[in-house]
Amino acid sequence: MKFNKIVAFLIFAALVFALPAQTQTVTRAETTAEEDYLSTFEDIIIAELSASDEYDNKFLALQYIEDALANSSSSRDMTQIWASLDALAGEGIFNQSRTEGRLVNNFPDVRAKACDLLGQLATPEAKVTLTKIVLADNEPMVVSAAVRSLGNIGIDPDDAVATIAFVQKKYAVLNPTSSLAFEILDAFEKLGPQVQDKAAMIQCISSIATNYNYVTPVRDKAKALLKQYT
Repeated sequence: MKFNKIVAFLIFAALVFALPAQTQTVTRAETTAEEDYLSTFEDIIIAELSASDEYDNKFLALQYIEDALANSSSSRDMTQIWASLDALAGEGIFNQSRTEGRLVNNFPDVRAKACDLLGQLATPEAKVTLTKIVLADNEPMVVSAAVRSLGNIGIDPDDAVATIAFVQKKYAVLNPTSSLAFEILDAFEKLGPQVQDKAAMIQCISSIATNYNYVTPVRDKAKALLKQYT
């Protein structure tokens, strides 16, 4: 039944977008109303796809969201976009579905993509979601995406650096991963100029620079960044 609803919405949206363009001049109010109308239906489609149990539908929702972020005007209401990304970023972590006790919706690639799109959304709400994911997720791929987006958003840099520093210490002990260390350094490079107290950040950079579990290019990047901040 849910699949039929999704198909119906997709068909309706396609028909709306296929309507011939009007040749007469329209007022700004009419244009805005049309944009709001189409955005509303797009939000409904995104919500339905995000709530689906099917992996493919969740990825399709992410594609719709990516297009919406790329093409929407600054006046668009992003509440539903954020709500869907918040749910998708926590898929299998905060939102768990089980069959006979087995977790069936552990989709790290969905979570990682959602984290990247939250970085494009770049709102305080997106920053809160990313912080939750960084602290709760155990997949380096997902945590790397969340760290990357925290660096890109740049909201409340001191808090973001404290969160990332905690994650760096956690993974340095449990699972030192070069790709995650690279994203941490990149985020520090972006956030550093706005950070008031750089002590925790410098300590983390030093730790990466001297940890031979990381590949040489990552350690070299850490050493270069350390010189910049000291």
